[in-house]
Amino acid sequence: MQLHKVIISGGGTGGHIFPAIAIANEIKKQFPDADILFIGALGKMEMEKVPAAGYRIIGLPISGLQRRLTLSNLLVPFKLLSSILKARKIIKDFKPDVAIGVGGYASAAVLYAASGANIPCLIQEQNSYAGLTNKWLGKKVQKICVAYEGMEKFFPQNKIVITGNPVRSDIANAVSTKRDDAKNQLGFNISKPLILVIGGSQGARSINQSIQAKVNLFEENNCQLLWQTGKNFMADTFKKEGIVAQPFINDMATAYAAADVVISRAGATSISELSLLSKPSVLIPLPSAAEDHQTENAMALVRKEAALLVKDSDASQQLVNTALDLIKNESLKSTLSANIIQFAKPDALVNIVDHIKQLKK
Repeated sequence: MQLHKVIISGGGTGGHIFPAIAIANEIKKQFPDADILFIGALGKMEMEKVPAAGYRIIGLPISGLQRRLTLSNLLVPFKLLSSILKARKIIKDFKPDVAIGVGGYASAAVLYAASGANIPCLIQEQNSYAGLTNKWLGKKVQKICVAYEGMEKFFPQNKIVITGNPVRSDIANAVSTKRDDAKNQLGFNISKPLILVIGGSQGARSINQSIQAKVNLFEENNCQLLWQTGKNFMADTFKKEGIVAQPFINDMATAYAAADVVISRAGATSISELSLLSKPSVLIPLPSAAEDHQTENAMALVRKEAALLVKDSDASQQLVNTALDLIKNESLKSTLSANIIQFAKPDALVNIVDHIKQLKK
């Protein structure tokens, strides 16, 4: 079934944006002439990342409720209504074959408007605990692509398909990159182990502070460090041999390929990437994530001896030592590596796009 026009909506975090871009890339691979329009939230990172990936995006004035009482919360209903009205006009003018939501505030307005206009809709839920937006949209869409079993507690069972989470093709292709070649490319010593630290697209304060406090231990243990700090942490203050700290890693494929062990948040996209690349990992779930879903994501692996978990509250005391102990333990690394790959879904993107094609009337 040919796809001519597709709307993809959502964002707010890299965990929503990068799967959305991966879906768009697969659609363009199968249908080079397809016209793909993204709709995001004004002021959010999708407004930068989506154009950088080569797609056009329209921003809506939507925002979510703050956890604390603020005046901005009073504006939320008005912003939602305004966003729905704007989404309806975009849909009327663009006339999409299908609308896809990946989570985030913008997808609530867009898929609500699209379903009301009888446009076939699909949502892709990355996490083991569904977000509020997707739970609400689950009643309105035709298909729900998920990565974990047991999602019928959030969605109508007859709409659920287990596809896994989409992983960008450059990262998926890193499976075939030799570790020493990747280390060489990044300027690291191939004879020393390398720990990759990724705290999500915005960085992670507790992880950064834990690494900073014990940064000397890496050199003392003959270990190298590639550390994504996020833009709000002063990465350029760390000038040590074998330690590279930078706000954002653009070439994540090579970074993953070079890593012997990965320290990461437990976002669904990160776990999908770690699983596909079979990386021994130490996961630190973000405690403020909605419904504590990152702990749920991480525990799905921990129960299968596929990753180690350090609580965010314990990171300052345990994180660095746990990672350094793991880097020296060949048997445990092998066990984690062998078990985490069982969670990999290498055909996730193709399967998701297959279900999108089936939606078109």
